[in-house]
Parts: sequence; structure tokens; C-alpha cells
Amino acid sequence: MPKWEDNLRQVTPYVPGAQPQSKNVIKLNTNENPYPPSPKVVKAIQEMDLETAMRKYPDPTSGDLVHALENYHGLDEGQIFVGTGSDDVLSIAFLTFFNSDRPIIFPDVTYSFYPVWAQVYGIPYREIPLDESFRILPEDYGWIDPENRASAIDEGGDIPENGGVVIANPNAPTGISLKRGYVEQIIAANPDVIVIVDEAYIDYSRESVLPLLHDYDNLVIVRTFSKSRAMAGMRIGYAMSSPRLIRAMNDVAQSINSYTMSATTLKAGVASIEDDEYFRARIEDVRKTRARTIVELKKRFFNVLPSSTNFVFASPSRVKCETLFEELCARNIFVRHFNGERIRDYLRITIGTDREMDALFAAIDEIQG
Repeated sequence: MPKWEDNLRQVTPYVPGAQPQSKNVIKLNTNENPYPPSPKVVKAIQEMDLETAMRKYPDPTSGDLVHALENYHGLDEGQIFVGTGSDDVLSIAFLTFFNSDRPIIFPDVTYSFYPVWAQVYGIPYREIPLDESFRILPEDYGWIDPENRASAIDEGGDIPENGGVVIANPNAPTGISLKRGYVEQIIAANPDVIVIVDEAYIDYSRESVLPLLHDYDNLVIVRTFSKSRAMAGMRIGYAMSSPRLIRAMNDVAQSINSYTMSATTLKAGVASIEDDEYFRARIEDVRKTRARTIVELKKRFFNVLPSSTNFVFASPSRVKCETLFEELCARNIFVRHFNGERIRDYLRITIGTDREMDALFAAIDEIQG
């Protein structure tokens, strides 16, 4: 074995959902929006001076997009960080905030990129098991009910030592959301570390923790344009936090790559934000189809977890999960199957158009017999 192999960084990489290239498929495996982005997005790109946009470097501050997001969310200047998709934003956040020798903590069933970033950056981590219903319990992250605080501390139930907390809310791949009050309990229980709340799917839910930014200077909220804004191909993500933490993220990001957002992406992002009516309408379309999908799957004897996202997490009872996954693939219907011990009996099914979901139901009927 060559000596240089001793110096290779070895990690188990994140495995994204399959990206079939054929157009004759029903793609329900990567939680993309089934509807197109706002027509204003397409128009904005068409009206660009593309020759100049391609020839010159884009704005390294992403100023237009940053200001549009600040105005949209009612935030002050300096409270927005943008990057190429929320994966890039989260990666920068891990690199910026998690530099102690104490482990960061996140659920054992959650976005599977979290342990990958921890490995890549040499960050110790510990996975906290979800309860039997796949829910996050604030007490597992250090929260102690004030009425029981004295007895809990006497029993050794004080705040677990950690170097940071990461919570996806709503969680993925389960789709279950945690009410704002419970997320606040986790933030309040960990005042000495950064708490990241990954809100990739929050637009399909009801309760963001955005109002808590005014009360907690250790809170970082991460969002994406890939799901609800139907712009996964443009790669836009952003973080919201205190100016101090956003400044730290920018310092790290600028030390790696000063030009992460293309001019076309910046223009498209602003156009999407400016068409809120279209945005809200498409979210409601997905919610309606999600409700119908849950009903139809339960008719077919699936156990379906409550969902606050644009997907459902469902377990079949009349056929093995892996068999159903493979049979659907054979019919050019792609859903997501994970091999994790606790979730191998579940499929994550993205909400598509009503027509796509009807095709899924028909295929399930055929497979189940």
C-alpha cells in the first residue's frame, strides 16, 4: 500500500436519490416540486443579458437576492447568508460553528448528510434516537420542565454536554414536524452552543421558528428554494440568524469561494420572491394532493406517518417494502427506500401531480393484487 494512502480523507458519502434521465418516468424520489417555478422566474432569465452574465463574475455579495430575502422575511440588514443550495449553506454552517471537541447532536433518523459533514470536517457527533413514533423529544436535548427541574438535576438529568445541535423541522425522511414551542425548548436548553434548525420543508408546514430569531442569538435557520419554490436546478439556499453569526459564515465562505451564486441564479431567486401569490398557490396545490395521497395509501393498508412536507413516509403491509420499491422502479415509478434499521420498512414518496399520484396508486394496486 502506498504511503500517501495514509493521508487520504476517507468518509462514507451522502447518497442522493436516483436521477433517471429518461423522460418517461414518474419521479417521486427526491422531493422536487411537481409544478414549474413562477412564470416571472422564466421571464427574468429570458430578459437577461446572458452574454454579459456569462462573461463577467457575478456579485460576490449576492446583494440583490440577500436584500430581497431580508425584506421578504422582515429581517434587518446582515441577517441573511446565501449559498448554492441549502446543502452548501449547511456545510458552511458546520464548518463555521462546530469547532469544539464536544460532539454535536442530531436525531438518529434525519437528513443523512449531517453525519457526512461531521466526518468530512472531523466533527465528533452523537445521534439521539427518535421516540417510538419517530418524534423528537426536547428532553433528549437537555430540556427540563421547570416544575421538575430540581428532581431532574438530582437524578443527573442536566443538560447533555454537546458542541452544537442540529434539528430538521419538519424532519426528513419522516415528514413529522415539531411545534415551535418544543423547538424553543431545545434552543433554550442549549444557550452556550449554536442550534441549527433546518427548515427545508417549512413552507408545507405551519410553524416556523423564524419569530424566535429576536430572542435567541445562537439560532441559525436554514432554508432552500429547491422544494417549495420549484428551483432545485438553480441551487439556492440561505440562512437566517443574528448579524454576528451571518458575518462569521460569510468570512468562512469567502475564504473558500467568493463566487458561489451565478448571475442567472441570483436573478431567478429575486423573481421567485417577488411572485408570492404564485408561490402560495402551488404550496396549497401540494397540500391538497398530500391529504388525498394519505387517504389513498391508508385505503391500501399502508401505515402513513403524519406529514408536514411535500412527501409522505409510508409502510406497506401487504407486500414487503423492498419488493414494492423494486416493482415500482420496474414500472418507471421512482420513490425512495432507505436501508436504515429503523426505517427499512418505509418508503418516502414525493407528492407529485394528481395524475402522477393516480398512476402510483394504480401501480400499487397491481403489485399488491
